[in-house]
Amino acid sequence: MAANKTYKFIISGGGTGGHIYPAVAIANELKSRYPGSDFLFVGANDRMEMEKVPQAGYKIEGLWISGIQRNLSFKNLMFPFKLISSLMKSRKLISKFKPDVAIGTGGYASASVLKVASMKRIPCLIQEQNSHAGITNKWLGKSVQRICTAYDGMDKFFPKDKVVLTGNPVRKDLIAIKETKADALDFFKLSSTKKTVLVLGGSLGARRINQIIEKALPFFDKEQVQVIWQCGKLYEDQYILKGTETVKVHTFLNRMDLAYTAADIIISRAGALSVSEVCLVGKPVMFIPSPNVAEDHQTKNALSISEKDAAILLREKEADENFEPLLKSLLDDKERQQKLSENIKSLAKPNATNHIVDEIEKFLKN
Repeated sequence: MAANKTYKFIISGGGTGGHIYPAVAIANELKSRYPGSDFLFVGANDRMEMEKVPQAGYKIEGLWISGIQRNLSFKNLMFPFKLISSLMKSRKLISKFKPDVAIGTGGYASASVLKVASMKRIPCLIQEQNSHAGITNKWLGKSVQRICTAYDGMDKFFPKDKVVLTGNPVRKDLIAIKETKADALDFFKLSSTKKTVLVLGGSLGARRINQIIEKALPFFDKEQVQVIWQCGKLYEDQYILKGTETVKVHTFLNRMDLAYTAADIIISRAGALSVSEVCLVGKPVMFIPSPNVAEDHQTKNALSISEKDAAILLREKEADENFEPLLKSLLDDKERQQKLSENIKSLAKPNATNHIVDEIEKFLKN
């Protein structure tokens, strides 16, 4: 495609960072290939995309839409009205903007946008981050032209001829980390003679992982293990003062490249983007998936890696009894660490964003 051509792209995805980050990464790559093109994001009112997308430099419109609650709720009675409202506004936005391609990365807002776009015969592509397809993307699967996935075997959810295995977009600073381990340890003021465990529960934090780590603090001390602990925004007041010379507690880690580089072992949730990042980093990982997410997709993500002997899966309900023995076993076994590292590294897809945009390019008019 000629770089001087310009196009219009409508992009919808949100509700969580796992949907927003891929949407922004795809937009950034399209923008680098086609400077001067127009971009319109569409999200759900009152969700984090309404703040994060403008911060990334893109315009966004909000829809009155939210998901169906699992429990009996008055909000569920409003869902049909919200759906009609979001479809009507999506139709208006698309008619006015006239996009060349519509792109969805999951979340309820993308359902309306991509459905209307497909009805108007606008080429549509969706990106599914998880090993178990979300409700929105499953619903859209028959309507869109291309489905970019991060895991093998997704034809159990989507038409096989539409599925392309691309991987998930990851932060560019992780693709070619420049700093050495010595630099990273110096940044966190940690020793080069001790093993370092990196604990990740997401930007908001993970209550159970924080509880597990707090309980294990005497264990870390006994085993001479130092810790970089991301406790999350929701738990800052509770855990930030637990920090010591060997336990560095952070609300948020701005330098993830350095955190990953410093780590010998990673303990993490199993959200789609976290899984993609740790595959790229290639360090031994213990996944403690959240059991409280839609369709238990974090456990399914973690299983898809652990079944390839590329990570350790520890379920929350087993953590109190098994966390310390499992971690000690891994700390003491260099051969096991090496094997896990090699296996998880082999699953990495560092060029995912480029591959997704390559697929989008196939829809652009010459």
